Amino acid sequence: MTTAEPPSLEAVDAARAALVEQVGAKVVGEHLAATPEGDGVVTHRFACSESGYPGWSWAVTVAQAPDSDRVTVDEIVMLPGEDAIIAPAWVPWRDRIQPGDLSPGDLLPTDEDDPRLVPTYLAGDTPDEWERPVVDELGLGRARVLSVEGRVLAGDRWYDGEQGPDSPLAQSAPGRCVACGFLVRLAGPLSLDFGVCANEFANDDGRVVAFNHGCGAHSEAQLRKKQLPPPLPDHVFDSLSRDDYEEF
Repeated sequence: MTTAEPPSLEAVDAARAALVEQVGAKVVGEHLAATPEGDGVVTHRFACSESGYPGWSWAVTVAQAPDSDRVTVDEIVMLPGEDAIIAPAWVPWRDRIQPGDLSPGDLLPTDEDDPRLVPTYLAGDTPDEWERPVVDELGLGRARVLSVEGRVLAGDRWYDGEQGPDSPLAQSAPGRCVACGFLVRLAGPLSLDFGVCANEFANDDGRVVAFNHGCGAHSEAQLRKKQLPPPLPDHVFDSLSRDDYEEF
């Protein structure tokens, strides 16, 4: 004994008519499938011929109450298929922003509970003040300073970046920044590993560099012998002509 299909499963014409009424006949293609959703509820899928929506299809959900000959339309939507072109997953703007994205006038406020920051009275800026309040900054200076987590994040980011020891520039450098006369030391906890380059001809001028970073503009860099310009030839005394200076 076979179970009869629900009438709504066969209501292709009713589903198509409702769809055409909503979107027009030009964008409705062939009937693709009918999927039962529950008691008396079926979703009919039709090909979508709308320009710019390849791989999409129309889905028309119809329902029919028990002991009723009437089919009603629940909803009409457009759904993507496996080959459909769809927008990428939404990423909040705070996760999308990259260094250098800010333009003049743009604002990038920090959260009140930003883990990179703590109230000034909880942490100082120099090594001997890490664990004692900075009373003289209460109400006078900055409201918040870097937390331990903030310092670690900054240090890791700088160390792993182009100003760290693993960049190609540092790998081929003749010396390290810690021994360079152009290094300006920082103050505070990060001064243990980082400074600022002050060589106007260096790639990192004005940037934070790790002590074990380096570049070819090191203050003590010396050209190798084979890289030196060729020496000038010895002067030759011209004894065959008369120079003007000999007349005096």
